[in-house]
Amino acid sequence: MDLTYTAEEEEFRARLRDWLAAALPALPPRPDPLDWPGRRAYDCGWQRRLYEAGYADVHWDASPTRRLIFLEETERAGAPYVGANFVGLLHAGPTIAAEGTPEQRERWLPPVLRGDEVWCQGFSEPDAGSDLASLRTRAVRDGDHYVVSGSKIWTSHAEVADWCELLVRTSAGPGAGRHRGLSWLAMPMDTPGITVRPLRTLAGSAEFAEMFLDEVRIPVSHRIGEEDDGWRVTMVTLSFERGTAFVGEVVACRRVLGELAREARANGAWDDPATRRRLGRLAAEFRALWRLTQWNVSEAEATGGVPGVGGSVFKLRYSHARQDLYDAAAAVLGPDALDLGREWNGDRLSSLSYTIAAGTSQIQRNIVAERILGLPKGR
Repeated sequence: MDLTYTAEEEEFRARLRDWLAAALPALPPRPDPLDWPGRRAYDCGWQRRLYEAGYADVHWDASPTRRLIFLEETERAGAPYVGANFVGLLHAGPTIAAEGTPEQRERWLPPVLRGDEVWCQGFSEPDAGSDLASLRTRAVRDGDHYVVSGSKIWTSHAEVADWCELLVRTSAGPGAGRHRGLSWLAMPMDTPGITVRPLRTLAGSAEFAEMFLDEVRIPVSHRIGEEDDGWRVTMVTLSFERGTAFVGEVVACRRVLGELAREARANGAWDDPATRRRLGRLAAEFRALWRLTQWNVSEAEATGGVPGVGGSVFKLRYSHARQDLYDAAAAVLGPDALDLGREWNGDRLSSLSYTIAAGTSQIQRNIVAERILGLPKGR
């Protein structure tokens, strides 16, 4: 498989690099990390700049390789991350682009690209996180609407979102099956009956929330895909989440590793052979992850732009490598690792969630075992 870039792709890289060099110095100061309304405004302002420069469509209208180049270069340049636009740009948007009708794509994609609308993700439930197919939020058909009742948890960016990608159960009973009875809906967050309660993380931020739905009416026209076919549509969403959404973070981790090596040389930790071996192993780990990313992107190129199950291999290994990286950072910092004001310590706390978020490591191992290795399901 050819992992090299074409001349046209390298020309795109050079053009993007020049634009970033001119655009980044003109950005306003970054807001307080705990100020989510402020962060929404900042993130959407950056997205508007990308839109006006012609770079906003890389997440679904460009080839996977061009998307990879975009994420690599923006991270290397220190450009703002997608932030509050994460779900819209990397989950809901690509899913609607792949599965939506022309009318749905026209309605929902341009506002995300312009930074006008923010999405949140309403998948997990208190009793249906890792076992997503057992969710119990019900959607009952009433004419041209679904009437939805239930609750969601870990709803990303719910308190600042305009829309929610919502997974609901539209059929029940032994004939429906756990997977066939689900539907994927686009829910307006200003609809009556929605209650959002922010959840504060270990790091002190509140980018997640629990969400309660009390007879919320959602138009049937807001369903992506066929009724009861939401599990298949959700697998498209999760393939983007696990296959390409973390690409920029791999580049960021490689940058952090270089900074960590410089810190170790400065404070004397580099004199410890075990520290040098640890950082060297991590350098190899993230280099391999980058190659795996390129392989997954090449596979997506050959299959219409949707990442395959190889994304689960990446998600599984990346989650643990990120935790290993920040554990190594704590070892290099020594007593300073207890100071949350020091660089890397907040990221170390957030890294603890990576083996749970976007599919637990246990679930990823099951996917790899069953869908890639062909092993039998556990009994």
